[in-house]
Amino acid sequence: MNKKIPMRQCVGCGQMKPKKELIRIIKTAEDAILLDTTGKKNGRGAYICASLECLQKAGKNRGLERSLKTAIPKDVLEGLKKEMEGR
Repeated sequence: MNKKIPMRQCVGCGQMKPKKELIRIIKTAEDAILLDTTGKKNGRGAYICASLECLQKAGKNRGLERSLKTAIPKDVLEGLKKEMEGR
């Protein structure tokens, strides 16, 4: 029996990919925007490819803001970019 692979859509490029290949970004109850490396934290999640290109696209097309249902400040996007570069 084949195990079903959970698929998620990248908010940057819009491609469907296996959940394990994507990075989860969450909005916590305190409205903090964080990278969720474990994929287990509580909060509203959005998935994005592990590329800076997709993060920039998500910033441009407001994909991240739509998914998390909140405005995302520029400094938060910069912080996410730095975290992704450090991975």
